[in-house]
Amino acid sequence: MKTGISTASLYLRKETEDALTVIKSLGADCAELFYQTFYEYRPEFSATLEGGIEVSSVHVNTFHIENALFSRSRRIRGDGFYWLDQVMRSAQLLGCRAYSFHGKPSGGRQTDTDGVAEYIRAASEFCARYGVRLCLENVAWCTYNSPGIFSELKKRIPQILGVFDIKQAHRSGYPYKDYINDMKGSISHVHLSDVDKDGKLCLPGCGALDFKEILSRLRMLTLTEA
Repeated sequence: MKTGISTASLYLRKETEDALTVIKSLGADCAELFYQTFYEYRPEFSATLEGGIEVSSVHVNTFHIENALFSRSRRIRGDGFYWLDQVMRSAQLLGCRAYSFHGKPSGGRQTDTDGVAEYIRAASEFCARYGVRLCLENVAWCTYNSPGIFSELKKRIPQILGVFDIKQAHRSGYPYKDYINDMKGSISHVHLSDVDKDGKLCLPGCGALDFKEILSRLRMLTLTEA
């Protein structure tokens, strides 16, 4: 198991390229690179990065690319894949094998599982051309916004992996254990945070969550072959 920090935690505090240097100085084993802008999606930008730390996963602004990948418009979807190509080339350049995917912004329970699966399958197969696995994250306001969705998509897209985010589980209103069970055996990586006694989000270890129990459950139920 490796412990990493996302550059997203330094959003508006450090530019992306500087965030990697900070994360390395903190002693992290790896980093998740959160590309913030279209400018940063291009491999020319990644070629300039000198953080000296392993980039284990990449992530983008959901509304820039991922929402377009679900469009019924061929041109809009084409724009999404154009920029996804740029991100995948960047990930490949960095030796990164995982892409944290939010999917389509959604205000309610997913009902058209087959339709959603077709769009995600196309994106997953596209990423695979670059040696990158698409990893669907449980996000309260996107595609995977309640337990049960991942396992249904996994039946249709066997190659996808999951990203367990405890903050998003809290925001969804569902027990985090349900998400862990739903992604059993398929979790690529984990986004950890904490919640205090008043229900407010805080840094890991500064709140009321039992991380010993959480990590134990993850070890027992969610080992992945990736």
